[in-house]
Amino acid sequence: MTTAEDCLFCQIVAGEIPGDVVLSTDRVVAFRDVAPVAPTHVLVVPREHASDAAATAAADTALVGDLVAAAAEVAAADGLDDYRLVFNTGAGVGQSVFHTHLHVLGGRAMTWPPG
Repeated sequence: MTTAEDCLFCQIVAGEIPGDVVLSTDRVVAFRDVAPVAPTHVLVVPREHASDAAATAAADTALVGDLVAAAAEVAAADGLDDYRLVFNTGAGVGQSVFHTHLHVLGGRAMTWPPG
């Protein structure tokens, strides 16, 4: 399991690794994904390290709301009325960085179910 010391997203939050940051608050940071799957593909992460959305919710339920509110702000800044929010929790569903992150996807048609 990733620790805060070796976490890519913690390093971006700390400014140790560059990221295309589009929003920063005292609780969350949002930056553009380096491998976007949509015209808007932004990751919203908490400043505090937790492995996934379930761990974040268990530790601080209000922080989940902060992530969603920041995602809405990012979508609005990109001119999106329609957008998708995705939390992946666990390697089996595609989580590859084990720091809670919310994907903001938009700017193209999305299919359902995702997959």
